[in-house]
Amino acid sequence: MQIVSSSLNEIGGGLSAGKDEMAWLQTSYLIAEIIVIPLSGWLSRVFSTRWLFTLSAGIFTLMSIACGLAWNIQIMIFFRALQGVAGASMIPLVFTTAFIYYQGKELGLAAAVVSALASLSP
Repeated sequence: MQIVSSSLNEIGGGLSAGKDEMAWLQTSYLIAEIIVIPLSGWLSRVFSTRWLFTLSAGIFTLMSIACGLAWNIQIMIFFRALQGVAGASMIPLVFTTAFIYYQGKELGLAAAVVSALASLSP
């Protein structure tokens, strides 16, 4: 589930978008995620986990702001796709970081906490 789901009616009304176009708001994000998640391990080895996470969080934040400033639905779909690219690499990087910094019994707790937070987040 995505946080944008709760606002689809308001977004569609504000941008005069139809249901097909509104579906692309979610689909563009998910397609970008599906493409980038498998690449995130390789990217973290090439650029470092910290650098990639920082870049991803920055781009995700900028694209969130850009989505709020979008002047039409096509531009918002584009910004959502870029947001999906940035958000996709953050998911596995959080798990990677937990597995790097925690060992033994702490690892199980860290994995449980990260998994719980991932399932509760928008």
